[in-house]
Amino acid sequence: MTQVDFYILQDVEIDAQHRFACRLISKAITTGMKVVVLTADENMAQELDRLLWEYPEKRFLPHGVNGSEDADRAPISITWEDPGHYHGVLVNLTEEIPAYFARFDRLVEILVEANRQNGRQRYDRYRKQGYPLQHHNLDDWEAA
Repeated sequence: MTQVDFYILQDVEIDAQHRFACRLISKAITTGMKVVVLTADENMAQELDRLLWEYPEKRFLPHGVNGSEDADRAPISITWEDPGHYHGVLVNLTEEIPAYFARFDRLVEILVEANRQNGRQRYDRYRKQGYPLQHHNLDDWEAA
């Protein structure tokens, strides 16, 4: 059964969600896991693509965006659609529960003030469906 992890940041802006996703992805790929990042749309995917080139500093995170050759070969794939493969980690940067999330080993939800209420509703839905949940409250995570 898919493990669902909620990371609750004290930040207000959604940009912090994206930076934290980059840090989390960086750690996940060191374990050899494939990471799929689900964005709301193509524009958000392109923004995340740019961010993965710059953040965290002095670290290259090999990735590809939906439709590119790199998306299938790289350990990190950014998409706004069903990725078509189901293993590893799914990082959900949307406001919806992906219909196919249960096909992944792990689902990551990252909450900041801007999306916290919607995140609570998703948490409740996962809980009611019996998924194992973990929540991590993080203060000053960028300083670590």
